[in-house]
Amino acid sequence: MNASLSQHPEPDFSVLHVSDTHLLGGGRKLHGSIDTASRIDQMFQRLVASSLRIKALVFTGDLADSAEPEAYRELRALVEPYAHKLGAQVVWVMGNHDEPEPFSQELFDVPSLNAPQDRVYDVDGLRIIALDTSVAGYHHGELTHEQLIWLRNELRTPAPRGTLIAMHHPPIPTLIRLMGVIELDDQEALWDVISGSDVRGILAGHLHYSTLTVKNTIPVSVAAAMCYNIDLAAPADRLLVGVDRAHGSSLVSVYPEQLVMSDIPAIDMPELFGQSAEHLEALQHMPKQQLRAMFSAKDSDYNKQVDAQQAGQ
Repeated sequence: MNASLSQHPEPDFSVLHVSDTHLLGGGRKLHGSIDTASRIDQMFQRLVASSLRIKALVFTGDLADSAEPEAYRELRALVEPYAHKLGAQVVWVMGNHDEPEPFSQELFDVPSLNAPQDRVYDVDGLRIIALDTSVAGYHHGELTHEQLIWLRNELRTPAPRGTLIAMHHPPIPTLIRLMGVIELDDQEALWDVISGSDVRGILAGHLHYSTLTVKNTIPVSVAAAMCYNIDLAAPADRLLVGVDRAHGSSLVSVYPEQLVMSDIPAIDMPELFGQSAEHLEALQHMPKQQLRAMFSAKDSDYNKQVDAQQAGQ
């Protein structure tokens, strides 16, 4: 009998990757119209109602648009109850719009000495390293020599499930030319440090659009922004175009041999069609040959019915 409908097991657990919330204090709306807090709330309501096993919520920077203490307090008050319901750790990462003093005080209850906000988390054997790439007074990113030495030393001891690095400025190219001015400096220095280590992936933000690449066998996943995103296919006479759409997070499913990144739209979506979960147990006890005959064979009664419904018949 099948315990699973796939040749693959269920993931060990998942990590939710959220970025660029850009909250303003007092419930004020970004650009006068963007209610990011409501969007975050709606997204977490959906996640709590799902069957996803999420053990960490990773926010990769630009948490507050103007580094207002009130904005950090409101974000924390919004996220922590959902983290408790999900049984998940919260990982806060600094971005270029954040400032270390209110970031540390309001999110960690720790006064900051204006030092890099680098932290290490253990999530059931998966090490998550939060790297602070912010530069005081600027929007571009960097990792100091001291930070790279610290990171190299941290990585000398492998973690049971490997390591994820969470940072704001991604160490990758971008198609948005203007973003080159505010990208991460000396990206090769980071790649040199993590080469040959147990780093399994890098989670980042900053770009305000979702993208994924692989370098030196390490995937780099950039989550879409929760506030507004950049239109990569904007007209050629426009240098930069922000749009209030394509909001979402990235679900990082942790398997023993690989990570699988999947986009999670932020807002609720009307159901077009679906199947009740009440059928799952019965399906798991059906022989594989019978399952194939029912769901894979194009001429099965089930697929004929699905084809007819899709064709509007």
